[in-house]
Amino acid sequence: MKNLYKKSIIFGLMLLAGTSIFAQAIKFSAKDIDGKNVSEAVFADSKITMVNVWGTFCGPCIREMPDLGVLDKKYGDDFQIVGIVIDTVNSKGLVNAKTVNSAKNIVKNTGADYLHIIPDSSLLNGVLSEVYAVPTTFFVDSSGKIVGKVYTGSRTLKQWQEIVESFF
Repeated sequence: MKNLYKKSIIFGLMLLAGTSIFAQAIKFSAKDIDGKNVSEAVFADSKITMVNVWGTFCGPCIREMPDLGVLDKKYGDDFQIVGIVIDTVNSKGLVNAKTVNSAKNIVKNTGADYLHIIPDSSLLNGVLSEVYAVPTTFFVDSSGKIVGKVYTGSRTLKQWQEIVESFF
């Protein structure tokens, strides 16, 4: 019984540690795939922002991007999508130009022409440190705080619409 109690406490602490990053407002100062500066101020532009973490190596990520491009245009100013291209930097935070070019080509070919961010150290050490699979998608309010569930895996346009519409 004592062992079960200890395990429960450890599990509870792990849950708190894992959710604490997702409970904080996201702060960053990065560049997009076109080299333009971008910060958490981008979240203020919409009531809800869908943040889709993806990789250039990820087939399911790329397959859902045409639907995300459609979804980005569907809800007007209250909604936007921001992509974070996880593999455009290495473990030391150095940008890989070849991967950035690959990301640009994927965005062009899929019609997912919303903002795509190259993660900075704040993102890598913050919210992205809790991302263990791609695609991972979460939603952020206008103040940069994560709201709702975190989704791993790709979805269809219809599935994403149902999730997005639950915020309105």
